[in-house]
Amino acid sequence: MISFSKVSKQYGRQILFVDASFQLNPGEKVGLVGPNGSGKTTLFRMIVGEETPDEGDVSVPKRLTIGYFRQDVEEMSGRSVIDEAILGSGRAGDLHHEIEALQRAMSDPAETGDMARILARFGEVQEEYDHLGGYALEARAREVLHGLGFEDDRIDGDVGALSGGWKMRVAMARVLLGRPDVLLMDEPTNHLDIESIIWLESFLDSLPGALLMTSHDREFMNRTVTKIAEIDGGEITSYTGNYDFYERERAVREANREAAYARQQAMLAKEQRFIERFAAHAAKAAQVQSRVKALEKIEKIELPKKRKVVKFDFRAPPRSGEQVAVLEGVTKAYGRRVVHDGLNLIVRRGERWCVMGKNGAGKSTLLKMVAGQVKPDAGEVKLGASLQMGLPGGVHRCAPQPRGRVSVLRRRDRQEDPRALGRREDAARARAHAPQPPELSRARRAHEPPRSGDQGDAA
Repeated sequence: MISFSKVSKQYGRQILFVDASFQLNPGEKVGLVGPNGSGKTTLFRMIVGEETPDEGDVSVPKRLTIGYFRQDVEEMSGRSVIDEAILGSGRAGDLHHEIEALQRAMSDPAETGDMARILARFGEVQEEYDHLGGYALEARAREVLHGLGFEDDRIDGDVGALSGGWKMRVAMARVLLGRPDVLLMDEPTNHLDIESIIWLESFLDSLPGALLMTSHDREFMNRTVTKIAEIDGGEITSYTGNYDFYERERAVREANREAAYARQQAMLAKEQRFIERFAAHAAKAAQVQSRVKALEKIEKIELPKKRKVVKFDFRAPPRSGEQVAVLEGVTKAYGRRVVHDGLNLIVRRGERWCVMGKNGAGKSTLLKMVAGQVKPDAGEVKLGASLQMGLPGGVHRCAPQPRGRVSVLRRRDRQEDPRALGRREDAARARAHAPQPPELSRARRAHEPPRSGDQGDAA
């Protein structure tokens, strides 16, 4: 379908491809991986004809339809979201808008003299549009836009009023609606929430055409692709399998190459010692010359390049108490839109929470209320004493807040028993106020970090 044959490409001193070869076959779903700047986007641009190789050939059949979703989206305005999505959906989209223009012309009294030509063209366009399944195009467009997270009011609203992230979704809908023979996708999950990612995964799985995509979401790639093409050191290497298979196979290939390199270096050192030892011996001159020529013909094995791995060191915070953050009867609204109504939530030491929901459900608002950046309209947000909270820009300490008790729906949909919670709080208070020997108290004050009864001091 699409083939790269001994392609070379460079920008100034930056070399991207050196005699690289690659082939994308019909129906294949391939993940394109490689370090930043290795040439992934350049490969996409060469496929669609926006770039040409310095050497070699990029073969793309003429009748092949290619859909390319890219990170930079052009300006959108003056149309509804659904019209913008249909506009870029290929031939059927073009015919859809031509039919609308012809219908307006047929109802315009000023076009009466040209009505015969308009009717003839309308018949031609309508026939081709019906052949391409165009009359189901609007329904498909709504289905795709719903899958990408759009509500009906936004679908019929002005596309120019959308933010950049939502315009990216419109651009993706245009590409998906065209159902091209080859779909190129550059980081498709960047602006999507979990529900939209799940829908996109299902859509791509049912796509009959070929797929070539990049993504930093390894789980999405694992579930979507069946082949990996790696760009590294100017070469394109293919692996038959998902991303996890690629990582394992790449590690095995690197280990084998390192072992082969070590064996070759040992052999070269042995031959070099022989040459140096007998270079001045007339009786060994023929053997020395023979080995010198043999060494010159040997193809040297290079060590695989080691990629830089960034490691993060998360220092353990001081041990907290049982409760870290408590939200009790919290209500928050923006105008008429209520995002939280009587929310009760408790976060305990050591728990790891995932806040989920579609866009606009109030996920960011919840985090901002816990962080103190947004105040609730009603209810209370209580934080643990001496709380250390990680926020953009660094770690911040929060002032102690009053204690509170609240029931909450916990993991695996298990309802917390208020009586058990009360018993734990009573026990914690008893420990906090229990008398201690003076020596033990002084030792603890000298060697232990501050502790709190119920409220957490770290999150």
